[in-house]
Amino acid sequence: MRSPERNHAQTLLGLLLAALAAYGLLLHWWWTAPMLDMGEEITSLQREALELRMESAQREQLRAELSRLSELAQTQGGFLSEANKELASAALVQRLESVVTASVTGQRCKVTARTPIESTAKEPFTRVAIQVRLQCGMSELAAVLHALEGGSPQLFIDNLDVLSRRAYLGAGEAASGALDVSFDLYGYLHGNRRSGDDD
Repeated sequence: MRSPERNHAQTLLGLLLAALAAYGLLLHWWWTAPMLDMGEEITSLQREALELRMESAQREQLRAELSRLSELAQTQGGFLSEANKELASAALVQRLESVVTASVTGQRCKVTARTPIESTAKEPFTRVAIQVRLQCGMSELAAVLHALEGGSPQLFIDNLDVLSRRAYLGAGEAASGALDVSFDLYGYLHGNRRSGDDD
């Protein structure tokens, strides 16, 4: 025969199990679980809102930095300053001739050809290029290339081809312009983006 205390404990245990079962069936899935999911969603939205606020706060700073860099590029002469490709090509030729003239020792360097060329490269800014041919001594060539790439506006040299003319010259002529040099000289127009880049 069971004691009253044991019956009482079993009754309480049964009531507790029934309460847990009722909670699991009725409250947890219909109330607690949705509330927990909602809490996680609210936390996620709060995190996203915080990230958006941080990005928004940095937007003006980024705009100011872009403006500063743009002004710096203009003041430092990184881009060609001419209004169009034709004027920029003429300016490139003038720059080339002035650099070659300044680098000349006697008659050891001269421009024999300079021709505007069209660039087919897909780039964010408009490239202005000329094809150059020189007859130079070695030291003058080094000075010319250094002056072109190291000055302002920023210019670039590509497709450099150097041939020795000594095999075709006599001993007296070999000291004058012993190298036959060709290369592409180019720069970029500021604020002139190639058409179609924003499509």
